[in-house]
Amino acid sequence: MSEIRSILEDTVSKVLKDLCTKELVTDAEKGDFPAKLWKTLEELGVNAVGINEEKGGAGGDLGDFMALVKIVGYYAAPVPLAENILSNIALEKSGLPIKDQISTFSFENDIDFDRTKSGWVLSGTAKYVPWARNAKTITVLGKTFENKRMIANVSLDICEVRHHENLAGDPRDEVLLNQIRLNDHEVMEIDKGAVSEFIDLAILTRVMLMAGALERTLELSVAYTKERTQFGRPIGKFQAVQQKLAVLAGETAASLAVADFIISNIDSKVSKDETGMAKIQLGDAADAGSRIAHQVHGAMGFTDEHPLHQFTRRLWSWRDEFGSESMLARQLGERVLQHSQDLWGFITKTPGIKVKNS
Repeated sequence: MSEIRSILEDTVSKVLKDLCTKELVTDAEKGDFPAKLWKTLEELGVNAVGINEEKGGAGGDLGDFMALVKIVGYYAAPVPLAENILSNIALEKSGLPIKDQISTFSFENDIDFDRTKSGWVLSGTAKYVPWARNAKTITVLGKTFENKRMIANVSLDICEVRHHENLAGDPRDEVLLNQIRLNDHEVMEIDKGAVSEFIDLAILTRVMLMAGALERTLELSVAYTKERTQFGRPIGKFQAVQQKLAVLAGETAASLAVADFIISNIDSKVSKDETGMAKIQLGDAADAGSRIAHQVHGAMGFTDEHPLHQFTRRLWSWRDEFGSESMLARQLGERVLQHSQDLWGFITKTPGIKVKNS
């Protein structure tokens, strides 16, 4: 565990508690980027956590990065902290310079990288890009005609950005790269393993965001059942409501256990299977937890006056990003079948008794 993690968590929590109000989130959903909040995070240096100080980062490890993303989810903070850090992690690991202004990424859209005598030409469309309209650059992955995997960071000033939003009102834009010319030193070749690693990290950011939002959803639900009275007593005293809250608490506890496992182990190595299982758990919990929270709140949870919807809409949005639980479960099932002769070894990551085919 990083020595600075608890200090980082306390500092960011205090900042978001003070600045990330319900009104700020509402304004952000209407298109007003919270510049003051982002500047505060920049001044604290937390927008570069997890990146080597020698490369221009703030130091810390991936566990610190994930812990901060979980806090962002808890406060539904409408800032691209996860995207900015992940974009720069990809640049650092690829040998490219990190950016000191907001950078976002597109890891699942193949961009064409064409070699020319004077450098490179990039063409293609990056869809569903987080915060593109508020960022200055975008880190993109793509391939050459020879099927070599490449990475580059492109200024968004020379791209066309078409505005779109997710269900929560956060920017998820479309970026058109039309014959973007870059110099040789601005493009690097990477291997398949690096691409897979970047995508897994993107998945885990959504796991952390959902874990934080689910924790806050439980707190809001418990508090509401203590305040709302019916037939002369708080609705939290009724057995049916208590049963609902127990299910929500169980889903939240399981999800937080997954998040804490990721935070504690990501620097030693979290496998693709563990990444998939984490996203499956959080996706299922987001579905069940959001439904229960709105049932407990009744109509109040859908009103603008109550903050619940700011968390549940983000849970629904993050759940679908970088692979739904059904898609990841199918992929995991296929890998399980490939290891059917040593299923115990596959589950425990230790050699087991192999089953002979009859």
